[in-house]
Amino acid sequence: MASLVIRNIRKTFPNGVEVLKGINLDIADGEFLILVGGSGCGKSTLLNMIAGLETVTEGEIAIGGKRVNDLPPKDRDIAMVFQSYALYPSMSVRENIAFGLSLRKVPKAEQDATIARVAKLLQIEALLDRRPAQLSGGQRQRVAMGRALAREPQIFLFDEPLSNLDAKLRVEMRSEIKLLHKRLGITTVYVTHDQIEAMTLGDKIAVMKDGVVQQFGPPDDIYNRPVNTFVAGFMGSPPMNLIPATVVVEAGVAVARVEEHGKQAAFTLPLRHIAVSDLPPSAAPIEVLLGVRPEHMTDALRADTSHERITVHVDITELTGADTLAFVTLGGERCVCRLHPSAPVHDHLIELAVDTRSVALFDRATGRAIAFSSR
Repeated sequence: MASLVIRNIRKTFPNGVEVLKGINLDIADGEFLILVGGSGCGKSTLLNMIAGLETVTEGEIAIGGKRVNDLPPKDRDIAMVFQSYALYPSMSVRENIAFGLSLRKVPKAEQDATIARVAKLLQIEALLDRRPAQLSGGQRQRVAMGRALAREPQIFLFDEPLSNLDAKLRVEMRSEIKLLHKRLGITTVYVTHDQIEAMTLGDKIAVMKDGVVQQFGPPDDIYNRPVNTFVAGFMGSPPMNLIPATVVVEAGVAVARVEEHGKQAAFTLPLRHIAVSDLPPSAAPIEVLLGVRPEHMTDALRADTSHERITVHVDITELTGADTLAFVTLGGERCVCRLHPSAPVHDHLIELAVDTRSVALFDRATGRAIAFSSR
C-alpha cells in the first residue's frame, strides 16, 4: 500500500488539445479516491497517467513517495481493472488470475496459494475451471478483480468497472468493492461518471469538468457544501435545485425573493441560518441562485416546525416507491421535491415545506458559492 501524490499534472495531446489543466491531489495510504465527471472531463486520462499508459506533459506523479513519471506500467506496482474486464477468452478463470504471476515467474506452489486466497476472498472458488464465456457479467467482474488482487499491488485502479452491468448487479458489485476495500485497505483510485457510485464508495471525491478539478474532499462536503453550481447540479440524484432569486437583508435577516412565473405566485423565504456577514456587502438586492436539495423541499407529513412554508403548483409527479418526486416550476426553473408517497399532488396546489437550515446561495453570474446555511 502507498500514498499517491499528483502535482500540477497537465496533459496536452499532439493536436494541441489540453485535456488536463493543472491537477493537484493528495491521496493518503489506504484511501479510496473517486474521480467523477461527465464524458470528456479528463478523469480516464488522469487514471491512465497514474497507470503509466499515458505520458505526462507537465507535473509529477508520486507513488509511496517515489516519482513514477518515467517508470513503465510494470514497474509502478499498480493493478488496473478495466471497463471491459479484459479477460483472456481462451484461458480458464484460474489461468486468468495466474497470468501476471506466471509472467513474473512466481513458483507454482505460491501461485496456487495466491489463487486459492483470492478465489475465496471473491467467492469464485467454484468458477476456477470455467472460461470467461461461461460466466455472468458479475462473475467476470470478480475474475478481473481477482487477477488484479493476485499481484498484491500498492495501488488499485478501476476504470468504470460497473458500467457494463445491469442496475441490480451494479448495486451488488458496488457493495462488494466497498467491502473488499474495507478488508484489504489498498489505496484505490476509481473512475466513474455515476455520482451515486461516487457518493457511496469514496473516502474522497474529485469532481472534474473540462480537465479541471472543481472540488476535492469528503463526500459529505461535496454534497452539502458544493463550491459552485456545476458541483451542486452534478452531485445528487435528483440534483440540487437552483432557483433564481434576489436576496435582501431585512431586520438583520437574509430574505430570498422568488418572482412570479406562470402558475407559480411570487414568494419570499427567510434564510435565518445564513449569516448576513457571509453575504457580499451591498445595499442593493443580490442576484443569486438559491440551492435547495429535493429532500429539503417536502410536504407536511415530513416537515417540522422549523420549515418555512410556501404554496406551489405541482406540474407532474413520479412515484418511486419510497418517495413521490414532485416537479414544480420556481423562478422559471424546473425543480424537484421529495414528498411522502401517499401525497395526492398531481396538478394540485400544495403547501411545500422548505428546510432553510440546509440551503446554499450561489452567485448568479459566476456560479460560485456565496454562503451556506449553518444549523
